Parts: sequence; C-alpha cells; structure tokens
Amino acid sequence: MTPPDYEYLRKLLRDHSGLDLSADKQYLIESRLLPLARKAGIAGISELVQKMKDGSASLVTQVVEAMTTNETFFFRDKVPFDHFRDSIMPEILQARAGRKSIRIWCAAGSTGQEPYSLAMCLKEMSGALSGWRVEIIATDLSQEVLEKSKAGIYSQFEVQRGLPIQLLVKYFKQTGEFWQINADLRAMVQHRQLNLLHDFSQLGTFDVIFCRNVLIYFDQDTKINIFNRLAKQMEPDGFLVLGAAETVVGLTDVFKPFPDRRGLYRPSGVRPAPAKMPASGGASPKVSAVAGL
Repeated sequence: MTPPDYEYLRKLLRDHSGLDLSADKQYLIESRLLPLARKAGIAGISELVQKMKDGSASLVTQVVEAMTTNETFFFRDKVPFDHFRDSIMPEILQARAGRKSIRIWCAAGSTGQEPYSLAMCLKEMSGALSGWRVEIIATDLSQEVLEKSKAGIYSQFEVQRGLPIQLLVKYFKQTGEFWQINADLRAMVQHRQLNLLHDFSQLGTFDVIFCRNVLIYFDQDTKINIFNRLAKQMEPDGFLVLGAAETVVGLTDVFKPFPDRRGLYRPSGVRPAPAKMPASGGASPKVSAVAGL
C-alpha cells in the first residue's frame, strides 16, 4: 500500500465514520481490506482505492464496514447496567410518573446485545413499569449488524459472554445450535441506520442515551460536536452513559458527571454551541469498536 493510498483511506474513514486512524495503522488497513479485495476479485489495496476514486459507492460502504468492527456482548462491563438499574431507573420512575413513558437511545447498537440487555433490565422491573410506554432505539453504522440485531439470533458463544444463565433460560428460545431472544423483547427495540457524524435531531428527545465505546475513536473536535448535539436530544433531567475510557471532562460543559458513578453524566443546563455538521458525508452510522487500535 502506497502512502497516498493510505492517506486517501484515512480521510475516507474519517469523513464517513469518524474513525481517526493514526499514521502507523497501515497493518490494520491491510488486515481488514485485503480479504475484502480478494472477495471482490480485486488485486490489492491500490486497485481497491482506484475503484473507490472512480465512484464505486458500494465499495466505500464495504470498506467502512470492514474497518469498523462490532465488538459487543451482553451486559458489557456490567457497571453501566448496574447504574441503569440502581441510579437511573429509580429517578426515571419518579420523574416520569405523570406521563409514564421512557425513551432510550443506544447510539452504538451493533448486533443488539446492549439494547437487549437494557430490555431485559426493564422486563425484570415490569411490575414497576406496568402501564408505561417503553421505547428503545438502536442505531448503528452498519445495516448488516442491524439486521442481525433485528433477528435477535445468537450463537452459544455469544450468549455465554456476559449473559446470566437465568436470563438466557427466561428470555431466549433455543433453536438448534443458536438462541433467539423472545419476540416480546425484540418488539421493544426499534432499529435505524444512523451516522453520528450526521444530523440525528429527527430521533427526538430521550431520557437515557447509551453512547459507549464509540467516541474514543474520534478526534477531539468530532467528540465535542457530537456531545453538544447529544445534549440537544436529551431531556433536561436525562442521563448519558459513556464507555469506561470515555469522558466529557475537558471537552464540553454541556454534561456534568453524576456523583460517584463512573461513566454516568447528566445535562448541566449549559446551552450547547451551534452544531457544525461535517461537510462531507456518507451513508454510514456509528463505529461500535475498532479492534487493534
């Protein structure tokens, strides 16, 4: 791969997904894109780049999806779901008692383990939520992973990662070597393809936003822009949940940390700066995780 090819790919990935590769990640590009090139009958990275320059939109989409992996598992990191159960929902139940509704956005929905983990949490407190309207929106960069999430079908390996056996038995049905999450939980989650780099105001406002293990791969200006726009989509007393390696501190004052709850934030009441949308676009949504960075 030539230096100009690498710089072209770095810019393409940054513009289409927000992924900000450093100057020394050529090996990652080659490991992800050479299999894609072979599958497409393309000789190598240089020819792949040329075809994209010639206007192959389908190849651009395939390249972006090949570079953004979707590492996830049920109840990943555990702590955010403890916060959801012990800190977020008690406040929501009290604050929303009048309207009896809750809206949750998983901005890194991936193959569904996070939104379905939240759905199981809510099912476990169904007595307190009797008569409530519950809405979970799962968005992602990749339509392919969203389709897997919609189906809710997981391998034995996938259900063994983080999912307590009692919840597996309670909320899944085994079909051969696979497990499918029950239809009532699948119905709790709506799926939409979305790019966090683009306008997401059409989603409306939320009580809770899970945006975990995504922004860590973006440059600072992109993080600030997304935080400011997330604040506009959140109820004044809502909650933002970030990944363990992510923070708003030092980037924006539109959110403030929740006391003694790592990764949990609330709107500060500071008015977000006017949003600056990226000039270039692409038909892509969020980066779930990028292995090897």
